[in-house]
Amino acid sequence: MTAPLRKQKPDGTTYTRLPGTETLITILAQLGRDEILARCAIRQRADPQYVSSECLLHLVRASRADNSSAWFERLYKILYERVLRALPRADAADGETSSLTRELIRDQASERFVKMLAADRQDYEERLDFFEVRFDMALKRLRLDAQKQAWRDENRNRPIEYDDASGELSPEIEKAAGSVNPFDGMEFRDEAFRLRLDAAIEALPPEQSRTIHMLMLDYPIHSEDPAVHTICKELGRSPKSIWNYRDRAMKALKKTLGEGEDQ
Repeated sequence: MTAPLRKQKPDGTTYTRLPGTETLITILAQLGRDEILARCAIRQRADPQYVSSECLLHLVRASRADNSSAWFERLYKILYERVLRALPRADAADGETSSLTRELIRDQASERFVKMLAADRQDYEERLDFFEVRFDMALKRLRLDAQKQAWRDENRNRPIEYDDASGELSPEIEKAAGSVNPFDGMEFRDEAFRLRLDAAIEALPPEQSRTIHMLMLDYPIHSEDPAVHTICKELGRSPKSIWNYRDRAMKALKKTLGEGEDQ
């Protein structure tokens, strides 16, 4: 029988793996190691032999009991490659330029994950339990935490500049103010809160929801460089419209989350 997870939710209940994850773990336990590795190496999720990241992480953590560093290393290599593929790449689409901010986000998020795995090898690391439940969401949260910190560091010493013609903030400053500062004070380390936040974002009108998602994915609202993918281009709207979507969305999110905290 698969050992249960230990981490508790705010309501005192313990995290549990999804039924499909438990079933797959049981199936894999009956296979030889070579076959397990072959299945774990499959990248296409649509493949019926694909091993979910939740199961792969479980195998990595369970290898602690085998006292086999070789088995751990082979599984860990596959898992780490998945993590890197899911994180933003520093290189731009043209292959000639790179983003220091995206590189920092990638490095910080992957480093934090590796540190949790290292801690789990020494003693049970409860923070990894949520990864066994919703791996993609947990990794997304690591990325958003790293992204938020990178944006703060990038804009901490940047002077606020106004456009001489319009008297309005520059698009870059608008983007920084709108995509980072509105989330200040939110409890991103609280799983229950972040689940509510994800649900609240999905409940927004389509334009607002897409704007918030793209801000979280480090899309700039506007850029003078025609090669840069921006929210304005993706949604076919002016910067002013996107700023309105952003502001309305943040107002709705704060209201929804605030009401949820009072209940």
